[in-house]
Formats: sequence, C-alpha cells, structure tokens
Amino acid sequence: MSEPKVPSGIDRFVGQRLRWRRRELRLSQEKLGEKLDLTFQQVQKYEKGINRISAGRLYEIAKLLGVPIDFFYEGAGDYLNVAVQMTSESEGPSTIPMLSADTLELAIAYQSIEDPDLRRSLLENIQAIAHAFEQSSDKDD
Repeated sequence: MSEPKVPSGIDRFVGQRLRWRRRELRLSQEKLGEKLDLTFQQVQKYEKGINRISAGRLYEIAKLLGVPIDFFYEGAGDYLNVAVQMTSESEGPSTIPMLSADTLELAIAYQSIEDPDLRRSLLENIQAIAHAFEQSSDKDD
C-alpha cells in the first residue's frame, strides 16, 4: 500500500495565496468553483495544497482573480525558510502550517491600510504584544 500524499510546502503556499485572494474578493469556494467549472471540494483541495494546481489552471485562476501568476509565489522563499526553521526546531513531521481565517483577515485588513507609517506602527504594536505574551508564557513554565 502506498503512503498518503503529503502536500509539499510550495503547494500549500500557493493554495494559501489562492485562499487569501478568494477571501479578499469575498468569493465562496463554491462560487469560485462554478466560475472555473470545478466543485467546491476541488477548490478546497487546491487551497489546502492537497492537489497541485497545473500551470494552465493557475493561469486561468490568476486571470479570474485579477492577479498576475507570480502573485501566488510572492513571499514563498521567506515563508518556506521560516517553515523549515519551525519544523527543524520541533520533532514532528515537516509540514507547513496553514494560516487561520483570523490571520488571513488580519493580513487583508492590514494590506488595505494605505498609510505606511500607520502600517508600521500597527506592526510594531502587534510585535510588542506578541513579545509580551511570549515573556508571560516563559514565566508560567
């Protein structure tokens, strides 16, 4: 019996970017599937990285979502490097975490802020809160 297919890092990353853009446009998986002549389950598998998106299909998706094909790869190197660091520090299998719905919504909202100073300030505040939380968690251990 063959082992179940594990999504590769880049397949999951591309799937997350697809999910991000679909949600940004407020399209359901079902609606996107209809426009692509796919079932919502197939869209779901693409977004989870379970099924790879062919070059032709990615072109079609990019055109439909109004983004260039390279949109799906923007930041992939940094993301994959962080994921490799995270998994090498743990003893679990090498998988790349999916972004939660809250994280995606936060990123979408953040991107909609046009003032670069405000964006930087928000980022610094979130980083400070995360750091304080880490310090608090370390004391509890």
